[in-house]
Amino acid sequence: MSARLLCALAEVPDPGSRGFELARGEGELPFSLFVVRKDGKLSAYRNSCPHTGAPLEWLPHQFLDRDNGFIECALHGALFDVHTGRCLRGPCVGDHLQALAVSVREGNIWLASTEPLVPDCPTR
Repeated sequence: MSARLLCALAEVPDPGSRGFELARGEGELPFSLFVVRKDGKLSAYRNSCPHTGAPLEWLPHQFLDRDNGFIECALHGALFDVHTGRCLRGPCVGDHLQALAVSVREGNIWLASTEPLVPDCPTR
């Protein structure tokens, strides 16, 4: 997959998050991902909990906990580091979200690929 425009950087508050569903080939499910912006840094992850494979958000675009300090799984409350995707609390401690490469060019966020930057973590 070549680089895909996700949105304008201004559409993701700092701190904040935004989810995306990218179309794939005919008959294939969309690719679900999200971008988190915190402390001026962007991180992107596949929208899939390493514990169950369930989507992470509470509501559309709501991936962070109440204090905007951590990514929080809506299913079981696991907390993940915003910048590394590492699970810090919950049933998947030590596992990681699947990180994706993003960049900012001319005020827009671009997804480099849907290939993860870290290997799939096994589901428990």
